[in-house]
Amino acid sequence: RLSIGSMGLGGAQGAYEMALKYAKKREQFGQPISKFQANAFKLADCATELECARNLLYKACWLRSNKRPFETLAAMAKLYCSELMYRVANHAVQIHGGYGLMKEYNVERFYRDQKLLDIGEGTSEVQRIVISRYIGC
Repeated sequence: RLSIGSMGLGGAQGAYEMALKYAKKREQFGQPISKFQANAFKLADCATELECARNLLYKACWLRSNKRPFETLAAMAKLYCSELMYRVANHAVQIHGGYGLMKEYNVERFYRDQKLLDIGEGTSEVQRIVISRYIGC
């Protein structure tokens, strides 16, 4: 689960970096599209969620490295990071507009690849079962 979480975080980071670079370079109405509030807010949300995901994943890895119970946090990290990759890839495609679905821009790859992470090492629903049992539901 930690490896899938890591792949989700890495994919989300890659999609975010592509979107940010594109938004700073692409101009509309005489200014970069990163200056438009809708795009700026999407990018700000992505940056915030990436930092949260990174800390969750690092904590789960630290627990495992120190031979402490980590299974629940691993499930949380896998769930959050794989779903984060979907959200960030979706924002990246939106920011790229029509180019977002073209193979030449590579951002569509993150959108496609995310589905594997959603399923691998247990679906999001399975992760929610693990987490809900831990919290006593």
